[in-house]
Amino acid sequence: MTAPAAQVRLGEAPGRWVLLATVLGSGMAFLDATVVNVALPSIGDDLGADLGGLQWTLNGYTLTLASFILLGGSLGDRLGRRRVFVLGTIWFALASALCGIAPNIDMLVGARLLQGVGGALMTPGSLAIISASFIASDRSRAIGAWSGLGGIAGAAGPFIGGWLIQAWTWRLVFLVNLPLAALVVWISLRHVPESVDPSASSRFDLPGTLLGALGLAGLTYASIAGGEHGADPMVVATGVLGVLALAGFVWVERTSEHPLVPTGLFRSRQFTVANIVTFVVYGALGAVLFLLVLQLQVVSGYSPLAAGASLLPFTLIMLALSARSGALADRIGPRLQMTAGPLIAAFGLLLMLRIGADASYTTDVLPAVVAFGLGMTTLVAPLTSTVLAAAPTEHAGAASGVNNAVARSAGLLAVAVVPPIAGLTGTVYRDPTAFSSGFHMAVWIGAGMLAAGGLLSAVGISNQPEGAKRQPAEHRYYCPIDGPHAETAQSAGVQGTP
Repeated sequence: MTAPAAQVRLGEAPGRWVLLATVLGSGMAFLDATVVNVALPSIGDDLGADLGGLQWTLNGYTLTLASFILLGGSLGDRLGRRRVFVLGTIWFALASALCGIAPNIDMLVGARLLQGVGGALMTPGSLAIISASFIASDRSRAIGAWSGLGGIAGAAGPFIGGWLIQAWTWRLVFLVNLPLAALVVWISLRHVPESVDPSASSRFDLPGTLLGALGLAGLTYASIAGGEHGADPMVVATGVLGVLALAGFVWVERTSEHPLVPTGLFRSRQFTVANIVTFVVYGALGAVLFLLVLQLQVVSGYSPLAAGASLLPFTLIMLALSARSGALADRIGPRLQMTAGPLIAAFGLLLMLRIGADASYTTDVLPAVVAFGLGMTTLVAPLTSTVLAAAPTEHAGAASGVNNAVARSAGLLAVAVVPPIAGLTGTVYRDPTAFSSGFHMAVWIGAGMLAAGGLLSAVGISNQPEGAKRQPAEHRYYCPIDGPHAETAQSAGVQGTP
């Protein structure tokens, strides 16, 4: 199979079909990353799950998505981007159906693990298809449209989820993916051209993929189970296995001829520091958003719809201002915004300490959500741009994929670790007083992580980019939802965040 030349235009029907297929496909993943949070209390009540079960409901999807998203991009380059995109969409839909009919929490978690694998096959291909299909003069506008429309799907997720839950049941949150997936597959098979990367190696870094997945799974299980059972021998053994697997992953990546993660990227201090900042910031983001929706429903008495709608200002602020934040960083360098952004976000978290029983949305919730959104908006675009500017041009896709995987892994581990540290285990989410106390402790932890990210940026980030020269501001796109987003057509393994 050879890769055909890019042939479609954004203003013509074939280009609009390609854009529609990729936006709908990635939009399902964006939506799923934000909609499930709102459903967690209803899932817990219906299936009799404890907090550990709810953590796994959220983390099961993130675990497999983070573990296999780089492999998904690599498979698309080698086997055909449309083929892998369609396969991932079908897989995602079937797993969503299993989620929707799950009779107990164990089956739901298993289905969420499968759903993440489908997402890992589907989401990297959406941006790669755009890159390979559109002519060069339309490519940047197509990527921008994809980013903006996908961001809207993520922003609407909590609101849509709350409405579906109140209108019928939490199961509809998953079942709604089925007609969307059928539409994506039909459009893709009829209107999306196939493409491959003829220069891609036929060999896969399977040992690295398996060791990375095993390491994340081991640490996640040990963190969640440790909150329930303490230093149980099985918990300790699983945690040690996770650490050893991640150590093996690093060794394999350093010695492999075809690594998932080119370790030479980390010779750049700028790249390394930016990814450490990503880890602490997105860890705080994942843990707090997981617990905030529970706090609003369990303690403050909000309905699922009201709890989901309460987060809309956060995502709308990021949608409206992320591009301007990126343009400002192009002019003044990233250090100031990467320092100030996490500190502003930390202030927003501290305002959440006022959210308790009978919390007023206008005076207690909205100021915190707005401040948190402004802080993240200040940070995200410069952070993404710094990661890519620190990498050689030929490794831009790998650099973006690494940063995305770091962000997802951070959220995964933080959702597992922070609640037990804050005393949130077992069925405590059914006790409003106890849960509120733990939530406030988690807020302090998250604020500390954000402050650490800001201070690390102040001392570790330079305004003089290493490696490849920056792209002009008008060609830079930032995904404000769910994690760092690729700015390049070479996006093997990139999710536009969620």
